[in-house]
Amino acid sequence: MIEQKYQDQVPMLEGVIKIIEKMGIRIVEMRDRHVKVLLPLEPNINHIGTMYAGSLFTVGEYIGGPMFFASFDSTKFYPIVKAINIQYRRPATTDVTVEATLGEAEVAAIQSEAEAKGKADWKMDLEIKDKAGQTCCLIQGVWQLRK
Repeated sequence: MIEQKYQDQVPMLEGVIKIIEKMGIRIVEMRDRHVKVLLPLEPNINHIGTMYAGSLFTVGEYIGGPMFFASFDSTKFYPIVKAINIQYRRPATTDVTVEATLGEAEVAAIQSEAEAKGKADWKMDLEIKDKAGQTCCLIQGVWQLRK
């Protein structure tokens, strides 16, 4: 479910980067400090009939953008990605999802540091899961909030 206050942002977030739109990535949940993103199997199939590794990487990196809008003041800051590490654990043969949640205190601390220093990192350890709930990939990411 997408909270009402984020409904206007979702089309922009899904369409601003054209390859995201072509991959079919969709935000399926968005509320304060929480986002869930879906990556459909079609058109992201590789030569052996499983999810293309680059698409899995992309959805793991992409979630940082919607998380920024669900968590931080977009009138004062903008996000960049600093580092993404992915571990492929099992082939994905269905649509997959990835979701992230940040705590209120964590968001306040990151935003406070960015106010004081002009930038602050935030880390997320995420799991990309198939329709059965099995973990296909582990993502360790670092994004940065900048003034």
